[in-house]
Amino acid sequence: MKVAGEHYRTIWMDSETGLVSMIDQNALPFSFEIFKTRNFQATCHAISTMITRGAGAIGAAAGFAMAQAFLEGSKHLKVESSEFLSIVESARKEIEATRPTARNLFYATERVYNAGLISVENAVREAQLLADQNIADAKQIGEYGSKLINNGSRILTHCNAGWLGFVDYGSALAPMYIAKEQGKEFFVYADETRPRNQGARLTAWELQNEDIPHKIVPDNAGAYLMSRGMVDFVIVGADRIAANGDTANKIGTFEKAIVAKEFGIPFYVAVPFSTIDFSIADGTQIQIEERSEDEVLTYSGPDSEGVSRTIRMASPGSHAFNPAFDVTLSGFITGFITEKGILKPGELITSIL
Repeated sequence: MKVAGEHYRTIWMDSETGLVSMIDQNALPFSFEIFKTRNFQATCHAISTMITRGAGAIGAAAGFAMAQAFLEGSKHLKVESSEFLSIVESARKEIEATRPTARNLFYATERVYNAGLISVENAVREAQLLADQNIADAKQIGEYGSKLINNGSRILTHCNAGWLGFVDYGSALAPMYIAKEQGKEFFVYADETRPRNQGARLTAWELQNEDIPHKIVPDNAGAYLMSRGMVDFVIVGADRIAANGDTANKIGTFEKAIVAKEFGIPFYVAVPFSTIDFSIADGTQIQIEERSEDEVLTYSGPDSEGVSRTIRMASPGSHAFNPAFDVTLSGFITGFITEKGILKPGELITSIL
């Protein structure tokens, strides 16, 4: 993506030093900042606190964190030693505990860990390869998905699955970016996506950056929009997909899918195959991350003088329940926009056989 005319990846690593740099998504849209981590613990912190977030970006960050663990361990121990192996195994567990619903995180740590057992240099190469593949897959998703977009299309999306959710291009927003490049004119409704407002803060920022017409809408406006014939189709991303097509995505996604089916509106999930967990049969086996109640009870942002402040929005003394994801059943999904094409839920498993 380009910001002020300069091209950026969402996250990248210096292969020589192990320094990982990433766009600080918690600072957006009010300021554009780069956050840097020098070790895997700091990268874990960036993942868990959502400095970097989104399926693809989490995967890339996890791969880089795993590579950092190999690099750090090799500075003090012989890579053939049991102590070295114990350190990287412990690091892997710590990385995988940061965002337990995100399939790409586990996919990346496994790939880089296995590569690192051959050599530290191989771990670094594998982490870089995963980031590059992330971009290639996202661009292919964009190419296939753009065929769904016509002049005048009105699209609803939930959460953020654009550049910021991947290393570049994104998943749900990638078709829109490719369609924009093709000269198509269309309109996007971006759900605010409580409680962290990734739609209002991140998706809207990306769309504005790309000069794509859009409006931010309340999360509970979806049924109104669809009942009034104001939405032609829905595109969302995903954090983990079961073999049968059941899909875990940001909380509130399942509600949109139910309403879309009621009004006969196509509902698409844009996702690379690295997000699909073929080891689980259905969505009941997906672990749902529960986050701090503070995300529901408070809101943070800069005041008129640019000073970041946190205020309470809810009744003092009340507590909150904050599941980060819900699971949309495969029967509510029209199709999956993947790097291999647009597939129906039942075609996911057959596509790898």
